[in-house]
Amino acid sequence: MFPLLAKTRLARWTSFLAGGVASIIFPSACRICGQDLLTASRLPICANCLSSFARITGPHCECCGQPWDDDSDQYELVPLQCQNCSAHNFHFAQVRSLGPYEGALVRAILLLKYERLEPLGHWFAKSLAECVQSDVELRKSTVVVPVPLHPLRKKERGFNQVDLFAKPLARLLKLPYRPILLMRTRPRPEKHLLTHDERWDAVRGAFAMQSGGRVDNLSILLLDDVMTTGATLDACASALRDAGASSVLGLTLARAVRPANPLFSEPYRKGAR
Repeated sequence: MFPLLAKTRLARWTSFLAGGVASIIFPSACRICGQDLLTASRLPICANCLSSFARITGPHCECCGQPWDDDSDQYELVPLQCQNCSAHNFHFAQVRSLGPYEGALVRAILLLKYERLEPLGHWFAKSLAECVQSDVELRKSTVVVPVPLHPLRKKERGFNQVDLFAKPLARLLKLPYRPILLMRTRPRPEKHLLTHDERWDAVRGAFAMQSGGRVDNLSILLLDDVMTTGATLDACASALRDAGASSVLGLTLARAVRPANPLFSEPYRKGAR
């Protein structure tokens, strides 16, 4: 067993070093902007593109993390929900995302999703770890769980892209990783673009706990690549809460950003007391 493990690690290091040397002698192009990569790295994205990923900062919905519209700075914002969260009453306690689903970040997520770029998954994991450490609620998580693919989709693709950053994130946070707690019992519709209502119908009751899975009194850090309407995260959170989880906290690489305003009352307007 030990010699086999040693050989496996040696093979990984050899592959890593060979890739580094090759990137110097035969520089490849950044998979996003096309510029030559001039540093030895297994990550096929240049530093400029990585630094260009927009981040969500500033005032946002305390539940889904949706940033407020630009004109909302006229209010003394207190922890408030957006109108969408108030209407849906989600099963998750909150969701946070690294950035808006736009620009170079979209291309990076697609590379991760369809080309299994594990070095990119590790890079995202480090960024998510920083997000967790800066958020009081996320730091309360006790176990990491990825949103699962339907078995047929996973067999077709060969992997779950969420595993590529969720597993190393769990390692960085020193938390248990439980990729088989949840299962998807109904596949996503074949239609590529779904309306808001179709997204909710597609995932309603589509997730369940694996037989024997236990989450009693656990605070779940639920990972996905993109949050669009919140329907998928909500369906997973519902199954986890029904199974006994004390709370579900969502964390994604990106989210669709739509016009949103906080629910506020007149006393919160600047200058009004």
